[in-house]
Amino acid sequence: MGWIVAIIVGGIAGWLASKVMNRDASMGIFWNVVAGCVGSVVGNLIANQFGIVGSVQKFSLTGLIVAFVGAVVVLGVMNLVQRGRVR
Repeated sequence: MGWIVAIIVGGIAGWLASKVMNRDASMGIFWNVVAGCVGSVVGNLIANQFGIVGSVQKFSLTGLIVAFVGAVVVLGVMNLVQRGRVR
């Protein structure tokens, strides 16, 4: 059951991060979930450095915030990588 909650929280965090980073129009629901789940891993790595523990496997506000911050970082890196591409 924990992985279902992680996917839902990851989707919410990815959607919120895509709204903040102005990428919502170019991302579908699948990529929002992917960005949120990858972002939660990145966010947990960052948060652990500051002694903050937030898990998305059991829903909590801390876990959502950590996943959101991680998703913003992931989307920021994606923006930098895509900016370097020639279209």
